[in-house]
Amino acid sequence: MRKLENAELDRKSVEEFRESEKTPIIIVLDNVRSLHNVGSVFRTADAFLVEAVYLCGITGCPPNKEIQKTALGATESVSWKHYPSALDAVMELKAANYRLVAIEQAEHSVLLDEFVPKTKEKIAIVFGNEVKGVEQAVVSACDGVIEIPQLGTKHSLNISVSAGIVIWDLFCKLKG
Repeated sequence: MRKLENAELDRKSVEEFRESEKTPIIIVLDNVRSLHNVGSVFRTADAFLVEAVYLCGITGCPPNKEIQKTALGATESVSWKHYPSALDAVMELKAANYRLVAIEQAEHSVLLDEFVPKTKEKIAIVFGNEVKGVEQAVVSACDGVIEIPQLGTKHSLNISVSAGIVIWDLFCKLKG
């Protein structure tokens, strides 16, 4: 078995990415402090042809060298917008008929492996601040909450890890 060279990977150009049919997911980052986490989310969004990333509140925005360090150019391919608050973004997405889901630990949450979206359903997933999580007002405005099952002693995952897990799971379920 031989490891492939980068030139053999048949990656899309930025223009090809922009013209490609997108996975109907929008990622909403609610006051995410770490610019490295923001960059990592962009990179994951690029990998799975996610429609857009919405950066809310204090979440850093491109161009930024710390975001770029982990995004590796994904800020050029993935569409993004900034909103003063995640609640502003959620209200706009609701009006555009997205199913809004917070990624959080909450009453009546659905475990990720039990969450079943409709094929091609438009979904917006909200990830929160590294310490405080998704703001309660935003959780309350969402249509539901997805929780990532965790079996160890810790009660949280890094946001970039959570984003990777959830986006991959939804990508697989939505492509039907």
